Parts: sequence; C-alpha cells; structure tokens
Amino acid sequence: MDILCSDLEGVFVPEIWINVAERTGIEELRKTTRDIPVYEELMDMRLAILDEKKIKIQDITDVIAGMEPLEGALDFLNWVRKRAQVIVVSDTFEQFAGPLMGKLGWPTLFCNRLEIDPDGKVTGYKLRQKDGKRKSVLALKSLEYTVTAFGDSYNDISMLKEADTAALFRPPENVISDYPEFPVTNTYDELKEILKEAMGL
Repeated sequence: MDILCSDLEGVFVPEIWINVAERTGIEELRKTTRDIPVYEELMDMRLAILDEKKIKIQDITDVIAGMEPLEGALDFLNWVRKRAQVIVVSDTFEQFAGPLMGKLGWPTLFCNRLEIDPDGKVTGYKLRQKDGKRKSVLALKSLEYTVTAFGDSYNDISMLKEADTAALFRPPENVISDYPEFPVTNTYDELKEILKEAMGL
C-alpha cells in the first residue's frame, strides 16, 4: 500500500511566519527552515522576537485566519486522496494548523504544539518527537507501506532521504544546490507524474 507524506508550508499553504512578518513589519520573522536549517535555532529566535515585540498567540492566529491554500493545492490533495493515503508531516503547531486543515479538507496532520500562558504569550514549544519527519516515514515503512515524500526546505531532507520516492517542491536555490540528488518540481502536475510513477497510478 502507498502513502504520501508531505510538508505543509510552501507545499500546500503559504509560509505562516512570512505572513506574520508582513503583517507585523518584523523582517526577522521572514526567516524559515529554508534559511536556518536547525529548527531549534530558528524557533528560539522566533520566540525571542515574539517576547521582545509583545506578540501573542491571537496576533498570529488572526493572520492565519486570513490565509488561503496555495492555488491548486486542494484540487491536488483531492486527486491524491482518491488514489492513496495522505499524511501532512509538518513542523508547524496544532494552534496554527486548524483553520488551514479545514481549508484543505482535513488531511491527517502530524505536527508540534506551542506552550502558551493564560495571557496568550507564547512561552515555548513541544516537539512531537525529535526528527519527527524522518521517524514518521520509518514508522510507516515498518507497517509495510511504500512512502513517497515531498518537501521544500532543509527540515524536510531527512524525511525525503528515508522515503522510497522523494522530490523537492518549489525549493529555494540553496536547497537545490545542497541536495542535487532530489528531483525538483514546481507544479502540482509535476508532483502527480512522480506519484503516478512511484505508486503505479
């Protein structure tokens, strides 16, 4: 049996933190795992900025409420769901993902959780598990699934390496340069072709 494991931001929805940066005018929040490969370093930076600028969870979720999936993302997901199981494996957080999952037809989501105090201040975060993307693929393969994986950033690489078939989707040039072994796709039609070949669709 076949399963698709995909990243969320940059593949199906815009980058959340970039949208927050645009709304707040805080340029440092534009940085993502495309820029800083070590997720813990990136999140520590983000939390420090939120604390310094007095940005609370409601400020962020207000931005997310106005976001829409990338053009063609829902149609692609609906196409896949008729042919294989889909799991979104993301470093986003439960508190961010709800409205976006609804707009994508509620795919299964593996992600992390923010720690928030009673006043709405984001005080920390809890990883579902370290290197969770790779371990999700390992777990599925242990159940005799064949896994195809897509992603766009450094934090997706261990997942892509573990999958049976993998591709980058609209990655930045630095990721392409650092990981030339992965095919690069830029449209959902190109992703469909990879899935057709990998899954015999």
